[in-house]
Amino acid sequence: MVDGRRFAGALLFDTDGNFLLQQRDDKPDILHPGRIGLFGGHQEPGESPLECVVREVHEELSHFVPAQHFRHIGTFSDGNSVPTRTVELYSAADVPAAKLVVTEGALLIVPKGDISALTGRLTPSAAAAFELIAAAGLT
Repeated sequence: MVDGRRFAGALLFDTDGNFLLQQRDDKPDILHPGRIGLFGGHQEPGESPLECVVREVHEELSHFVPAQHFRHIGTFSDGNSVPTRTVELYSAADVPAAKLVVTEGALLIVPKGDISALTGRLTPSAAAAFELIAAAGLT
């Protein structure tokens, strides 16, 4: 696997149980512009997926979520890209939305009951994360 094609992303829940998602910037030079995605990003060489998601969430939200608060929920492979992108998917709860300062895109707070409104607007990895947590009965 090429180092630059491994990613980690987190489906976050705030202290009220709402989903915290990233409304991606609508710039043509980024992956999935304007779509709704997870907080996360590229895995650095020598970095584990868990280390990556901790670092990326901290960088993108200006809030540190300790590694032990993340739960691995699955792996998503985008077979439509060359080379294939692999995303390790995590979830974390009790993230204080009012304390977040988003450095990329915008924060989107979605109540659990409003997930259906996101259909067709999610990045592939975010859609996969929602499928995994639904299958695990976490929605």
